[in-house]
Amino acid sequence: QVQLVESGGGLVQAGGSLRLSCATSERTFSSFVMGWFRQAPGKEREFVAAISWGGSSTYYSDSMKGRFTISRDNANSTVYLQMNSLKPEDTAVYYCAAKTRLSHYSDYTWYDYWGQGTQVTVSS
Repeated sequence: QVQLVESGGGLVQAGGSLRLSCATSERTFSSFVMGWFRQAPGKEREFVAAISWGGSSTYYSDSMKGRFTISRDNANSTVYLQMNSLKPEDTAVYYCAAKTRLSHYSDYTWYDYWGQGTQVTVSS
């Protein structure tokens, strides 16, 4: 079982930045495609970004492209989500997730492992 632990959420004003981290003790971290998703109250879980095993390929939701950056450090088994120019509509619980194949990277139902989530609140 792969355990993922997110951190870095919090309260920030609109226009501000946050950096989320997702760490694991999994030694085969580099064999996983990693994704970030978010879920606001009353809404379905939404794709944010994904990154390939070695980090050479990244994918973003159109609404976050240019504001969010996903990256990974395989030596430290951690994936990051840098969020800039935050908006109140970015308020949600943010989850990291892992899967072994790159296909369907934007579909949360295809991910095998999930973290517990971290709350991000953006005030106007």
